[in-house]
Amino acid sequence: MADVFEPETGDGPAGSGANTEVTRAAEVRTAYAGLLQIRRLGGAVPAAWERNQPVRAVALTLEAAGLPPSAVGPSGERAATGYRVSAGPRPGTARVEWLGPPGSGARNEAGTRLRACVSALEAAGGWDALLYRGERGLRFVEVEPLD
Repeated sequence: MADVFEPETGDGPAGSGANTEVTRAAEVRTAYAGLLQIRRLGGAVPAAWERNQPVRAVALTLEAAGLPPSAVGPSGERAATGYRVSAGPRPGTARVEWLGPPGSGARNEAGTRLRACVSALEAAGGWDALLYRGERGLRFVEVEPLD
């Protein structure tokens, strides 16, 4: 039985090797093409699948746009700088943060990089993505489907 494709949310292990990157890029293209086909057949943007699984849908959109996901090491420490998608504060929403290991400068580049995430989601269509500044000045994007 083949493994099920899962988009990178930024909470998984860091990838390894160039061959893996090539294989992963092909898997992402195939998965995103499938998502676009679901949209075409269902006549909705975002599709019902996206509305029911916003974390996976947003992560797939960001990964397909070529944005790097964050990653965690074996001990759960942040091992790579990039986006992290998690459940939002309300059902059907997602939250995007820009995270990295201590000393990576992720917090300093968060505004610019999260604006790129907003642009990718807007280009895909169907999402309302708003950039916020939260506690301690940390930036994040709240994403919800357009009606």
